[in-house]
Amino acid sequence: MRAVIQNGYGGPEVLAVADLPEPGAPGPGRVAIEVHAAGVHAGDVWIMRGEPLLVRAAFGRKRPRQPIVGRDVAGVVTAIGDGVTALAVGDRVFAESEAGFAETVVVDARFVRRAPANLDDVHAAVMPVSGTTALQALRLAGVGRGDRVLVIGASGGVGTYAVQLAVALGATVTGVASAAKADHVRAAGASRVIDHRTEDVTADGATYDVVIDLVAAQSIGALTRILAPRGTLVLSAGTGSRTLGPLPRMAAAVFRSPFTRRRLKPLAARRSGDDLDELRAHAEAGRVRPVVDEVFPLDRAPEAFARLASGSVRGKVAIRVRGDDGRADAAARADADAGTDRS
Repeated sequence: MRAVIQNGYGGPEVLAVADLPEPGAPGPGRVAIEVHAAGVHAGDVWIMRGEPLLVRAAFGRKRPRQPIVGRDVAGVVTAIGDGVTALAVGDRVFAESEAGFAETVVVDARFVRRAPANLDDVHAAVMPVSGTTALQALRLAGVGRGDRVLVIGASGGVGTYAVQLAVALGATVTGVASAAKADHVRAAGASRVIDHRTEDVTADGATYDVVIDLVAAQSIGALTRILAPRGTLVLSAGTGSRTLGPLPRMAAAVFRSPFTRRRLKPLAARRSGDDLDELRAHAEAGRVRPVVDEVFPLDRAPEAFARLASGSVRGKVAIRVRGDDGRADAAARADADAGTDRS
């Protein structure tokens, strides 16, 4: 089978498409999936770079111990292991895999669910990691009807889902993004968009019940000051130092939290099949619509990583692993046509 492998740490040049043996039959509790499409997540880019350096302690000092990259997949179940009863051969599914950019993957069945019936494979493939991260962030904050929610980094993969899901929960959403991506954020449901290049979100006098920070461009103190008296700040990722990444910022939030009425909540997103079920329900009801900026064939996977790393993407970037799904490509072009300026 063909798969995207990582030969070291650095830029897209460390990625290559290679021929590898097909995985064996799935063991107990696992399923084999013929992958049709895959989604590129920001975390995939950080692993490619080996940054923060703490990543290398977990994944491998000189190169990842698991050479196949990627996590988000959509495709068809081709085999099931003992004990799997909720899925069957032929089911169309989406999942968060351990090594997704390959023509065949074997995944723990707990993290595999039937794909939304109204989405093509490309759009289903870009939901698992970013969608569950957004869902867990809003759940951690307890977002509900009437809440005023600020999403910093609203035009990216997680941010786009966070805006849509918060609106679906009845919140009024303000998004922070570049002016060139304002139309994209409004289309996701934000009632107001703040241009991070010309406006300081912490200085305009507005307050929020919930702030979802996906960028880490402002200090925790500054973000706390724009929270309502019992508001919640959720910190998810961001950059941080080259060695430890966002960990010091997360630790600082935990340390400060007991000394304020406001809630400071670091988010460590986790794989969840139940969350995939919830995302499917939102998608099939039309409350969530994945936005795919561009689709690349598997042979051009390094370009997909470069595109995402450029910072110019609205929503998600996808990889078409098998075949030429013209319907998916046309849908992705329609997504991109929602705004052609790049920032």
